Amino acid sequence: MELVAAVLAGFVIAPFVPWIRRAGRDYTGWIIALVPLFICVYLATLIGPIADGETRRVSYDWIPSLHINLSFYVDGLSLAFGLLISGIGALIMVYAGGYLKGHHHLGRLYAYLLMFMGSMLGIVLADNIITLFVFWELTSITSYLLIGFNHHEAKARSAALQALVVTVLGGQLMLGGLLILGYVSGSYELTEILTQGDMLREHSLYVPILLLILAGAFTKSAQVPFHFWLPGAMEAPTPVSAYLHSATMVKAGVYVLARFHPALGGTDLWTIILVTAGGLTMIVGAYLAFPQSDLKRVLAYSTVSALGTLVLLIGIGTERAIEGAVVFLLVHSLYKGALFLVAGIIDHGTGTRDINMLGGLRKAMPITAVVAGLAALSMAGLPPMFGFIGKELVYDALVEESGFVPRFVAGITVAANILLLVIAGIVGIGPFFGRNRDTPEHPHEAPPSLLTGPAVLAGLGLAIGLIPTLFIGSLIQPATQAILGDPVAISISLWHGFNPALALSAITVGVGVGIYFGRGRLRPIALQIYDWRWYGPERAFPRIMEGLDSIALTQTRLLQSGFLRYYLLTIIITTVAVVSYPLFGRGELFDRPDFGDVRFYEIGLGVLLLMAAFQAARSNSRLGAIAALGVVGYGVALIYIFYGAPDLAMTQVLVETLMVVLLVLVFYRLPRYVQRSTRGNQVRDAIVALTAGGMMTALILASLSFEDRTTISAYFDENSVPLAHGRNIVNVILVDFRALDTLGEITVLAVAAAGVFALLRLRLAEPQDEEADRGA
Repeated sequence: MELVAAVLAGFVIAPFVPWIRRAGRDYTGWIIALVPLFICVYLATLIGPIADGETRRVSYDWIPSLHINLSFYVDGLSLAFGLLISGIGALIMVYAGGYLKGHHHLGRLYAYLLMFMGSMLGIVLADNIITLFVFWELTSITSYLLIGFNHHEAKARSAALQALVVTVLGGQLMLGGLLILGYVSGSYELTEILTQGDMLREHSLYVPILLLILAGAFTKSAQVPFHFWLPGAMEAPTPVSAYLHSATMVKAGVYVLARFHPALGGTDLWTIILVTAGGLTMIVGAYLAFPQSDLKRVLAYSTVSALGTLVLLIGIGTERAIEGAVVFLLVHSLYKGALFLVAGIIDHGTGTRDINMLGGLRKAMPITAVVAGLAALSMAGLPPMFGFIGKELVYDALVEESGFVPRFVAGITVAANILLLVIAGIVGIGPFFGRNRDTPEHPHEAPPSLLTGPAVLAGLGLAIGLIPTLFIGSLIQPATQAILGDPVAISISLWHGFNPALALSAITVGVGVGIYFGRGRLRPIALQIYDWRWYGPERAFPRIMEGLDSIALTQTRLLQSGFLRYYLLTIIITTVAVVSYPLFGRGELFDRPDFGDVRFYEIGLGVLLLMAAFQAARSNSRLGAIAALGVVGYGVALIYIFYGAPDLAMTQVLVETLMVVLLVLVFYRLPRYVQRSTRGNQVRDAIVALTAGGMMTALILASLSFEDRTTISAYFDENSVPLAHGRNIVNVILVDFRALDTLGEITVLAVAAAGVFALLRLRLAEPQDEEADRGA
């Protein structure tokens, strides 16, 4: 029950945020932060049992007929993610209250953040893959609301839509993969699926399962070529950027890859795709971050690079690589969250995020400078920070493999880390050192609500770096075991001795420091190459959206003419085409009808119906047409009587009478009938009508030709009285067995009646006389 409460708490509290803000005023952020804080404390109580090898699982029936349960599961991997989501979420709530203090939509932001937090917790704690997908899509929806928070700005709306389209498209592809996976494994529960890895990897549907799930993971975690939505999402307020793009949303794809590793990983296809995509994303993200001038965009592209590193390590899949992925996941969440929040403090304190306008801020913002320096050191991978341990593990995982490809990947990783070291200096060191520069606002230190979050995150990066053994058995080892599916022994320390990984670190630092001090000459060159991005997916996306708009406009011109007669023609012709193809394509259509037992009054009734229908179509009087249609309706009632269905005949008579009366009342108020159809239109309409009638006749005769016809008449006959307490079977069907259908029909008729009534009551203003206007 506690797990369900942890996931749903954000959704339950969100509607009450306006009242909480009204009562809490300036302390609302601290109050709202209690929700993720309590969740974090609860999850922290599970660290000991999970470290001892236990798990927690709870399941409730959701859609039992489809074997879909609302089930949640906690192991080492989900616990690590859950602690990050809730812990950083608490800091973000406090930060948001200070950053957007006085904003008239701050309560709305809190509500969106709480719902987003619940969605992320649902992803990482879900044990049912359909439940996982539901929360996966909820993150896309809530992130759309968060990115577009400043909805009065066109850029924010565009960025929100771009993120929504890319991530939802990937989500739909992933849904296909999850459904196939559930079909192949015979279960939608992750705990059962993950035990069938050998069978899944050998199955003929393994490739489509893998490709579809990877599509969802890659789009959410901004892998090349889907990386472009993440920098655009920086239009969101800084608290949103820090939360979504450091530890939560962008890590959802990484979580899916790690979670499904025991079931789908370990094949050549898995390794090739993940190593290629991860390596390319890592170097592209690092390079694109270098020429940026906006602090948040620099951090956004460096996040793309970090996500590529995580995907690369999961793709390699060795014990050391997975261990490095878990450590780097924690490392990145801490330093990147801190740096995003520092970027917001700088913007809040100076009025700009442009690095070309920032310098010498350490005197005006000393605490921020210390926090930024610690986070930057961790990002650069320098001792004694936790980031140094993470970088060493990454290099360790790469150098333990021999051959050209591992060496090539190691070289790309070193190049990316060199650029990331430079970026760490640009973001965390550059704004606070050097000469003072004029800024739009006089620089000032941030209040405690803004400093608490980055200080805690940067401090944790230092503390874990100094005492990493405290977290090995409690978080890192259980998470690694959950990904690998086997017990592992992990050894992590700040000093590993002299080894190839340390040599690569020395190269990274040496070259990175040199590039940092020479960045003034290199950035213009990098900026020229950066402009080539307009020939990639960043340019393709708006073109694709424009193409879809053009197709939609063309379709609208063709199909949405504004004339009801054309809509009816389109519907009827489409129906005839769709039904006729399988109907007439099955060979012998129907048995030859036997007319030997047809009675004279049946023939007379049929002729009467045909004549009435013809008269209704040819009549120049609306009332005459209504009367003819009434004849058709009452004739159908006679057919029911002839064939022993008096209750149905009674219903038909009542409905027909009501319709005739209503039509007469309505049509009586309409203007005099005018023939507007040309001779050609009438011929066309007659052909369409006869074709539709012929198709229906053929369909009925074909259905009668089937020898094995199962009906539900007996069911209705047997259950009308005991279940519905009614003896009129037709009425029972309408109001009990098909109650929702009948309700829908009544609703449609009511809406139509309201529309007709409004039109009849409409009084258009008479055009004023021109001369009267001139005289006035």
